Amino acid sequence: MKLRHLVTLFVCVLGCCILRGQTLEEAKKLYLEGRYAEALPIFQTEYLINPTDASLNQWLGVCLYETGNESAAEKHLVYASQKKIPEAYLYLGELYTKMYRFVEAEKEFEKYRKTKRRDKEALARLEEKEAYANQLKRLIKRTEDVQIIDSLIVPKSKFLSAYHLSASSGSLVPMNEFFHTYPNYTLPLFVNEKKDKIYFSQYDSLQGLDICTMEKLLDNFGNQKVLPSPVNDEKDQAYPFVMTDGITLYFASTGHSSLGGCDLYVTRYNLSSDSYLNPNQLNMPFNSPFNDYMMVVDEEKNVGWFATDRFLPKDSVCVYTFIPNIQVNLIESNDEKYLINRARISSIKDSWKPGVDYSPLIALAKEEQALSKKEVKGDFEFIVDDGHTYYKLSDFKSPTARELYSKALRLQATLDRYQKELSVKRDQYAESNAAEKNNLATSILSLEKDAEALFKEIQQLILQARVEEIRNISH
Repeated sequence: MKLRHLVTLFVCVLGCCILRGQTLEEAKKLYLEGRYAEALPIFQTEYLINPTDASLNQWLGVCLYETGNESAAEKHLVYASQKKIPEAYLYLGELYTKMYRFVEAEKEFEKYRKTKRRDKEALARLEEKEAYANQLKRLIKRTEDVQIIDSLIVPKSKFLSAYHLSASSGSLVPMNEFFHTYPNYTLPLFVNEKKDKIYFSQYDSLQGLDICTMEKLLDNFGNQKVLPSPVNDEKDQAYPFVMTDGITLYFASTGHSSLGGCDLYVTRYNLSSDSYLNPNQLNMPFNSPFNDYMMVVDEEKNVGWFATDRFLPKDSVCVYTFIPNIQVNLIESNDEKYLINRARISSIKDSWKPGVDYSPLIALAKEEQALSKKEVKGDFEFIVDDGHTYYKLSDFKSPTARELYSKALRLQATLDRYQKELSVKRDQYAESNAAEKNNLATSILSLEKDAEALFKEIQQLILQARVEEIRNISH
């Protein structure tokens, strides 16, 4: 009986070892395929059983690093580096680079170089990592002298709650709250002060996210346009904000030679050429090797905000409040450690001017937008001239103007239907195979052409109605 129990126990232990071996082999296969998020929980479980396994520490450290948990990755990569695993040298050097710990990064890179001195492919990888480190060091010397007066760590899904714009600066809302036909789109949409123009991002199956704009057409938005190059490029563009001048556009992009993830850019609309200027990448501390986005400048409050996930858990983001500079002022210092701390935003008080009390401005930045006066309710809002605004068809004095505007309203209902149909077809296109895409593309192009023609006709009718009504009022 005793022997039977021992045999049973041996079989169970052997089975567990075989199962663990299979699981670990599966994790290594996922690792080699670059499927780090799937391999991570397996390596974490194995680490609890065998925390001194150097290779396991290497795999776990890389998976943590690749899935955005750099702080947790360091411990495991350091252990693997101490056990002389070459890949740990390279990853640890890259991690130290992102943390602006350049001296330590250089030591790890040098160890990798000596180990891989006869491996041309490995040395090419190293050269790329060292070039990136040198780029960061150069950019740190161009850190902007900006006063960051407040910071707030919030869940990434609710980061807009940290932005308190004045009415004159417009508003930010999640796109799925503005357009109910986009239930899965949670990226911010910007509405200008007049509430007659919006900027947002929309997924393009060929290029990723593109920044688009729409204009107010009677009671709804339409005439969607994709902003041209050089704003949109082959990667993702999102988080648009337009200054009160209607010309200056801030946005975030994973393209335009970003440092890694999203970087912040600014461009301006050129009225004479109906185009945008080449975007300029913002200096540190606005940008970093992590994701930086949603730059907003409130001229009325004289404050700005931007969001970043640097040195934070995956689901958190820090929103910084700062005082906008009238012109770019760089920090003048030869103290490398001081420049690094300012670029990293190690402490917001490092940026404060001596003897300045920032508390009133901090309080103002947190003030909610004042509620506007109750709007006059009606069927629509039609501005005839500075002294006349109509809300019902019965407000019209001219029968001809009334009929023209009534026709515009009917056509607008048709255009709304077109827009909804386009939205559905675009979503279908993103999820279709190649053959289905070809069929949908023809339909989408035809519908877009009809919508554009209808929009122009509506605008012409509105103009005619306005001219006719003004003529009637004048007489």
